[in-house]
Amino acid sequence: MIGTSAVGGVFVRKARSLREVTRVIPCLWVLGALCWALLTPHHTEVVTLLAAAPAIACASSGRRRCSVLLGGAGLLLALAPPAALEPDGDGKEPHATLVTCCAILGVAVACYLTAGRKLRLVRELEQLRAVATAAQDVVLRPLPARLEGIELAGGHLSASRGAAVGGDLYEALATPYGVRVIIGDVRGHGLAAIGTVAAVLGSFREAAHEESRLGGVLRRLDRALERHLRARASGECPLDSHVDEEFVTVLLLEVGADGEVTALNCGHPWPYRLYEQPVGPAMARHTAPGEVLPPLGLFPLPAELPTARWSTLGVGDTLVLHTDGAEDVRDAHGTFFPLRRALSEAAGSGPLVPAAVVAGVRSALLRHTGGRLADDVALLALRFDRCPLSATTALTRPVADAHRG
Repeated sequence: MIGTSAVGGVFVRKARSLREVTRVIPCLWVLGALCWALLTPHHTEVVTLLAAAPAIACASSGRRRCSVLLGGAGLLLALAPPAALEPDGDGKEPHATLVTCCAILGVAVACYLTAGRKLRLVRELEQLRAVATAAQDVVLRPLPARLEGIELAGGHLSASRGAAVGGDLYEALATPYGVRVIIGDVRGHGLAAIGTVAAVLGSFREAAHEESRLGGVLRRLDRALERHLRARASGECPLDSHVDEEFVTVLLLEVGADGEVTALNCGHPWPYRLYEQPVGPAMARHTAPGEVLPPLGLFPLPAELPTARWSTLGVGDTLVLHTDGAEDVRDAHGTFFPLRRALSEAAGSGPLVPAAVVAGVRSALLRHTGGRLADDVALLALRFDRCPLSATTALTRPVADAHRG
């Protein structure tokens, strides 16, 4: 997903820097022990402190080679210590050197074995992460950069640490009826809502291509959610947590070749519309073009669905769809996130770039919350950049296609 890689890259760089720092900690420990021996009276015993160096190397870097090298260095200093490390006086026990060497050797061997087990566990964890990432990409797969003259970008933030998906969903598909888009929010957040997300998205990916009307797509989603909830109630989905009243807010959009937008809304926030300005940042306006139905799963759909029709999108106009987590999130002082201002600042001046808008809003949201999210957040930006077809072109194109056939 666009925007996720940028944030992930920051975390990767920070993790690498932290690993570089932890690798020098064992060496600093040995250096500190030697400096202590040089700066304190000679009767102070500091050789035994070297036994901790292999353990520190194992805990910090996890490298078996470091544990062996530091253990060997400790043994050499214990067997043939410099004059500065030899305590004065004749009260030293005869077997003190042997005991110290045995302690260093035991710690080094234990750290070597522990480091080996740690490396095996790290490899298994990396494999599990790769499998989890592949599974998450199947559920909430990355969006294409362009669809039928529309530039796309999407991003998601999960409230569950380590998860790339949660209770928010979105998808965009090129169909014979135009580009169809869905964004939704399952009650709850995190891993517990993934089953419902998969059920709704799976139904949309099929119905969007088969139903000629947007209302037909919504009814298919409602039936799929009803089947999923029945399966959960009967215990057919044991891995899916039980919720007494499950519902999903859904916003369906259909963007035609001429830029005309048709929408159906079931309890979801209306999107923002960004307009490019000749001078200064883009202007963001909140759209509210029609009636809003209750979320799916609470009540049956009415016989007549209130379809909203918007004014035709112009070249460069951008729609930013979002879930309620983007507006309801607060900082430590209880201040709501200023989404409209963040959209204008992220869009900047000049041509709108959906990927930059999504990345800018994500960064502003993480700064506002300090990285602590109470709910999942999903963003989806669509920039219309195809010139609308004129009436003459629309009439002559089918004739030309027939001659070519």
